[in-house]
Amino acid sequence: MRHLFTVIKRLSNKAPLRAHVPRPLKASGLVWESGRAGDGAGWPVCGSSPGALDKVRGQVEVREEFISEAEESALLQELEPGLRKKRYEFDHWDDAIHGYRETERVQWSPAGGAVLDRVRGVAFPGGGPLLGPVHVLDLDKTGYIKPHVDSVKFCGSTIAGLSLLSDSVMRLVSQQDAADWVDLLLPRRSLYIIRGSARYDFTHEILRDEESVFGGLRVPRQRRVTVICRNLPA
Repeated sequence: MRHLFTVIKRLSNKAPLRAHVPRPLKASGLVWESGRAGDGAGWPVCGSSPGALDKVRGQVEVREEFISEAEESALLQELEPGLRKKRYEFDHWDDAIHGYRETERVQWSPAGGAVLDRVRGVAFPGGGPLLGPVHVLDLDKTGYIKPHVDSVKFCGSTIAGLSLLSDSVMRLVSQQDAADWVDLLLPRRSLYIIRGSARYDFTHEILRDEESVFGGLRVPRQRRVTVICRNLPA
């Protein structure tokens, strides 16, 4: 890993900073490291300033095509029967989500369990206790996740999520200075990981369809199912 380094440059005085890196990408401030090199293709990451990007150095990661189409289909086949029994809700107990239905899952098929083991191996390499049930969040096409920080009473230092069915844009905004923000493009079938200060010091949100723009480019939002793993507080 760490074979290719691409320096971020400003496109214009008003444009966000943008980095193009091979997939999967890993944030490291003004320079972005990748686990793959040589193909020249990349997903951009936008930030309001070099300082904003520096604040999430080494704390955010997005791995494109973490699962295959077949694995996505298998996961959805396993999840859909339970989700169909629920209605989409347009309010939330802490006002964090709009247009959603959710469930928790402990038991998985061998295929689903293998995918979750891969997620845990990548996102929680040091081991440690994980939050037992896996959180499954189903966002309607019109749904969105408002800016929030997951409760520190129940969740530890790392959040990892598999994005199914749709591309989306995640925005991180500093709680100390709202002018500092970072946008992550989350492609369908990718895995995102948020750790440490990016998890505690930044809110995170999923932009609604009409606001789903990344670096000036439209990113159409469809129904989005996320399979989320968290560790327990230390």
